Amino acid sequence: MNVGTNVGIGLPIGDPTTLVTWARRADAGPFSTLGLLDRLVYDNPEPLVALSFLAGATTRIRVQTEVLLAPLRDTALLAKQAATLDRMTDGRLVLGLGIGGREDDHRATGTDLRTRGRRLDQQMATMCRLWHGEPYGDGVGPIGPVPARLGGPELLFGGFKPAALERVARWGHGYLAAAAPSWAGGLFDTVRGFWKHHGRDGDPRLVAQVNVALGPQHVLDDARARMHAYYAFTGTPDRMTAGLLTTPTEIRTAVTAFADLGADEVMLYCYGLDPDQVHRLADIV
Repeated sequence: MNVGTNVGIGLPIGDPTTLVTWARRADAGPFSTLGLLDRLVYDNPEPLVALSFLAGATTRIRVQTEVLLAPLRDTALLAKQAATLDRMTDGRLVLGLGIGGREDDHRATGTDLRTRGRRLDQQMATMCRLWHGEPYGDGVGPIGPVPARLGGPELLFGGFKPAALERVARWGHGYLAAAAPSWAGGLFDTVRGFWKHHGRDGDPRLVAQVNVALGPQHVLDDARARMHAYYAFTGTPDRMTAGLLTTPTEIRTAVTAFADLGADEVMLYCYGLDPDQVHRLADIV
């Protein structure tokens, strides 16, 4: 399959000890990016820590938070962590950011669920200033290191509401859409509209995410069970697992559909733990 769109792998979260195997296999294959989701009150690895480890175990593949819940984190420390990882990987970090929607995550950090969008905008103003080498403010100096690229790592924003889509044009370089092609096209168009409205040069980078599992029945069952558990909080986990793509034809069709919509990259997100899926996915990419 050659549709001119990069393809990355979203890593499973069920067992952090397997991720080095996934990462090394992906790094040796045709994949562009390793993605890792973020939650706090859940049995998943912390993404910046895990991706730092995986970046050290690979040589070329990008590492991407998909998405990091910035409002849960201290702003100055997050800016420093991201700049450090970006610098040490020579710009391989893609910082995908979002606000999250789980009340328990915010309760655990003492942050306000109701103001998380405003907090992210405030965080972006501070982090962008720091990544340009400017002082923190109020008598506090700059916070290094300087990232690989002045102004900070590549920034993607996830979300579906207008405020989230406009945030791409205000602060970012691109958009991460966890949506089916039938929905993603409208989201992409809205992002492009905001991009033009804000006078941004060029085009936003558009990244799509689709959930996949490829292999024998036990691999598919494992993926569905883990995906069902993860989305149980939505109240509609069956609807989410129903969208899992499990055949080469389904996966190829989805990647082609996203490419036709103008996606620059498609992330194949895996919930099942079997790392042999990397080779199976590589065969169809």
